[in-house]
Amino acid sequence: MSQKPRRPRKTAQRIFAIGLAAGVALGASGCGPDITGGGDAATSDRLAAPTEKSPKGEITIWDRSGDLYEVFDDAIEDFNKVYPDITVHHEAVDIDAKLQNTLITGTDVPDGVFLDDAKVAGLADSLWDLSDVLAPYVNDIAPQKVDVNSIGGGIYGVPFDSNPGLLYYNAAALEKAGVDASTIETYDDLLAAARAYKEAVPTAKPIHLEQSAFLGQLQLEMYASQLGTSIADADGALRLDSPEYKEILTFLDTVQTDGLGTRAEYLNATDIAELENGNQVFYPWAIWYSFATQQLLPETLGDWRAMPLPAWKDGGARSGAMGGSSFVIPRGGENSELAWLFYQFLMFDKAGYTAVWGPNDIYPNGLNTSIPSYQPAAQSDAPLFKPVDALGGQDLWAVATTAGAEIPRSVPTPSWWAGSVDYLGNNIQRMLDGDLTPDQVIGNSSDEIQKNLIDRQ
Repeated sequence: MSQKPRRPRKTAQRIFAIGLAAGVALGASGCGPDITGGGDAATSDRLAAPTEKSPKGEITIWDRSGDLYEVFDDAIEDFNKVYPDITVHHEAVDIDAKLQNTLITGTDVPDGVFLDDAKVAGLADSLWDLSDVLAPYVNDIAPQKVDVNSIGGGIYGVPFDSNPGLLYYNAAALEKAGVDASTIETYDDLLAAARAYKEAVPTAKPIHLEQSAFLGQLQLEMYASQLGTSIADADGALRLDSPEYKEILTFLDTVQTDGLGTRAEYLNATDIAELENGNQVFYPWAIWYSFATQQLLPETLGDWRAMPLPAWKDGGARSGAMGGSSFVIPRGGENSELAWLFYQFLMFDKAGYTAVWGPNDIYPNGLNTSIPSYQPAAQSDAPLFKPVDALGGQDLWAVATTAGAEIPRSVPTPSWWAGSVDYLGNNIQRMLDGDLTPDQVIGNSSDEIQKNLIDRQ
């Protein structure tokens, strides 16, 4: 097998999964040269698959360091069983720091890159339109993931993961307090359950309220995704001033003012302490919170469970997207069409997606912090990862795939999303401080984002 020698494997300990699903930390405003690389496929901005029966060549693939790098690295061996003459040079790279300048200069451009969904739109000018190569699969990919990668009629990313929002809850603590979690179907039900729990446990502030401006805004967008909306429409125009955002912000304000929320940053010392002592028992978050139940909560190990998010209205969607990543193919790479074969294998070939999400050397029970966005790989009755012991042996796969199927359609994330945290994210925190009303968060944030970000593009 011809490939770059691997560095020693790390342990399977996960690094907070934010890099997996929530890494929209640095919004990139994309403008790159009119690159026309990519071998024989370079006659247009649409990538074509290679026609050779046994393609040969070398590709350079960039991934972030960490557990997913190790998972993808292990999968190269399986890829080379299908394509023995393609050498994969797999590099761990600080993508946020390096990619944009590399695309601008056109020097040493990688053939494929793991990228946060929120950054795809901003870099699309330097990426291949993958509409043609994805055509056989696009109807079987989660619609929300196709939407976030679609710009101006093209598709610029190979969708990787779905990150459905779930409600994690301390089943043992709720049972002891006489609160029946199975009655929670709407956010009104969640408020009622939180009040009942607080009555039984007066020290409790049962629902997590995120104190990080960035993650608080990301969670807000998860709630908005449930309602079929987002911070901007398909044309990048603001749509914060809406009944949907007012409903979400009013809910968060109620949790705070009624003393029903533990305000802490995601999995910091305070957050963990309040989870372990039974004061915080409800955590509305993306699937990747499962990491915490497995690695960071030894006192309540086995007590936690997951269910779909409550709906905002009876019969409404029970999940929304919170973060996500895809694979992009820069137009300046030397062997773009071979990079497509690599991603085609990982995402759409059963051997490939089983190598990623199934039991492996890094995750002996499978990668259980996301699910595939390719729907044939995300069937609730055909799990790729095993039940989670830390969730009392719960079949998280069935819960997550069922919830993921309810995520409404979406639009591309605007390139200025990360910059908007300085306004919307901070204003949410000011509301939780008692300094702003939900209406003021909407009005102030809309004015500030329009003036300081959109109008300056």
